[in-house]
Amino acid sequence: MAARSDAQSVVYVIDDDLAVRDALSSLFRSVGLQVRTFPAAPEFLQSKPADVPSCLVLDIRLPGQSGLEFQAELAKADIQIPIIFITGHGDIPMTVKAMKAGAVEFLTKPFRDQDLLDAVQLGLDRDRIRRDQAAADSELRGRFELLTTREQEVMAFVTSGLMNKQIAAEIGLSEITVKVHRGSVMRKMGAKSLAELVRMADMLGVRHTKS
Repeated sequence: MAARSDAQSVVYVIDDDLAVRDALSSLFRSVGLQVRTFPAAPEFLQSKPADVPSCLVLDIRLPGQSGLEFQAELAKADIQIPIIFITGHGDIPMTVKAMKAGAVEFLTKPFRDQDLLDAVQLGLDRDRIRRDQAAADSELRGRFELLTTREQEVMAFVTSGLMNKQIAAEIGLSEITVKVHRGSVMRKMGAKSLAELVRMADMLGVRHTKS
């Protein structure tokens, strides 16, 4: 799989070797990717990341802090960026630790350019999917927050499996009023079926706990 040209994505590179940074920058730019390079982790953290699909090509051995330690630091800070490790001194335990912590790939120098490009493309694709999902979740949350308090209550009852008559008895409204609220919920949430509304409730964590 060749990396495809994508001006709307960025590959970050952290490596203390200037020659390596320049070589990787040239490689990624040759396939149309934007690149930003850093000699160490602190410089990366101080930069303002672009709000586009991204991945990080990270040297395992860095001055002051190892790549694995930096991976853990990013995870702790909830900075979700796919990582491709590169190293000239890899071993199996190191590789296993990196991959268990979510690394996309662990490449030992010398590696083929195409192997790195493939790993980078996989990382960018993963980040693109994550960002799309986050945007969808945010949009769904926004729709839910536009519901009135009563409509949110009715949604919780409806998606827990109660019929209109049961909901009416639970909250002291007429069955017709509950039906109106239910229709409003379906319309505002953009749900085409009860099953779709239930899936939305699951995503939002909306639950009705029976007393």
